[in-house]
Amino acid sequence: MAKQAQISKRSRNQPSPVVRNEIWVPAVHPSNQRQKWPSQGRLLIASVFFFLLTLVMLVGVISTTLLFFYSDFIFPGARVANIPVGTLTTEQATAVLAGRVPQQEILLVHSSGAWPVTAAELGMTMDFEATVEQAYEIGRTISGLRNVASGNFEVEPVWMLDSSQALDLLERLTPEIGIEPVNAGVAIQDGEAHAFPAREGLALDLDMTLDYLKANPTEVVRTGRLPLATYPVAAQITDAEVYASEAQRYLSKQVNIRGFDPIQNERAEWEIRPPEWQEWLSLVVTPGEIDPYSWVVDERKAQQYMAAGWSWLGEARYLDVEEIVPAMIDAITSGQTGIDARVYHQPQQHTVKPGESYSSIGYNYGIPYPWIQQANPGIETLAVGDVVTVPSADDMLPLPVVPNKRIVVSISQQRAWVYEDGELNWEWPISTGISSSPTSPGVFQIQSHEPEAYAGNWDLYMPNFMGIYRPVPTSDFMNGFHGFPNRDGFNLLWTGDLGTPVTYGCILLSSENAQALYSWAEDGVVVEIQR
Repeated sequence: MAKQAQISKRSRNQPSPVVRNEIWVPAVHPSNQRQKWPSQGRLLIASVFFFLLTLVMLVGVISTTLLFFYSDFIFPGARVANIPVGTLTTEQATAVLAGRVPQQEILLVHSSGAWPVTAAELGMTMDFEATVEQAYEIGRTISGLRNVASGNFEVEPVWMLDSSQALDLLERLTPEIGIEPVNAGVAIQDGEAHAFPAREGLALDLDMTLDYLKANPTEVVRTGRLPLATYPVAAQITDAEVYASEAQRYLSKQVNIRGFDPIQNERAEWEIRPPEWQEWLSLVVTPGEIDPYSWVVDERKAQQYMAAGWSWLGEARYLDVEEIVPAMIDAITSGQTGIDARVYHQPQQHTVKPGESYSSIGYNYGIPYPWIQQANPGIETLAVGDVVTVPSADDMLPLPVVPNKRIVVSISQQRAWVYEDGELNWEWPISTGISSSPTSPGVFQIQSHEPEAYAGNWDLYMPNFMGIYRPVPTSDFMNGFHGFPNRDGFNLLWTGDLGTPVTYGCILLSSENAQALYSWAEDGVVVEIQR
């Protein structure tokens, strides 16, 4: 009994072992199962908590999204022209863009260059309201959601174009942008003429350029480049070989200059070869012109050349470049072999010596003394040592000189000699002025012809009058050649006085000789009056 009671007691306190396949497996005690339930409960509670938290956050996100979706705010992160506009209202964003968008530079480009302008100069302005409207669409449209999903919050600006302003700008820039065609021409190098080819030009196609700008304003601003449409422009002259050949003919011309000094009746001749005259006279060829050949003169070099080449002239004489150069050009282009060049005389400076007067100085220099007085207005009375200016002897020869005729008068011999081409035509007795009204020595020229002149101071009518100089530069009165004068139209004066001074400054000839000289000596013939 005791043993049975003992077994019963164990059975009440613990389960009996179960033998399976001879392996003892203890039975699970009910108290062990109750210990696992608290851990599973906590997990469940945590799961429920996180679910609710996620739900709350999701609701918050949805609420926030809905708040932005239906509000006037732009989706966070949005940018226009790198300017943040996210979280701003459309009104705020418009104001920000209007105040902060920088000037956009546009390069107008074609194959030969680029010209920078601003978008505003090109008539392009940002449409702020339309651009902000696009920014507002981020997160509110399918395309906007795609931008958000891809992380692209940069909004492409919307641009407006003022076509008339763009056209005005392009038209103003057309001369600068275009490339003028280059006609075939001739270059002169080292005295040789060489033809060079034509070069095609470019012109701006305004219509095509403007059409592209109208169709692609955003692309133009985004890239900062406006491709310019151009079209080729052909040169008008494509071959200049014939001009080069003609120019070479000019460049090979040798010119002889025949110098003539009408004051000293001196002549000389020089030969100028092309390498010499091309130092100061150059040919420019412009094919297509009515006269395609023009000449450029370096007057400084020309003066230097003449001074060095014709040093025999000395400091008192010179050649006039303004006369020689046109004559040179004419000779080169017309095929002449030589030209005539007049030698001129400089004014002189004279230092007054004891006993000299304006009258004596003028007599010695061959210049009527009132002309010297006029050249020295500050010196009324001469004093020893005064330096006075004596006008150039060329002032007495105002007309073009007749080079092959010359009249020589001698006061001391009271005779005249008339020459043509170096040969003596006539030799005549003459009469010059009395001592109180002398004839001035010097070199003058025939300046006028009057069939009968009247001298009011002496009441003389003078037939076949030829004026040769004015004694006073400010007066129209002239001394000259004439035949026997009269006072009444009938009685001739001084018919028996030839060979002695008798006139009031003129040169008296017999009426027959005066008429012959009147017909022979045209204006410009030089008259040399010797003392």
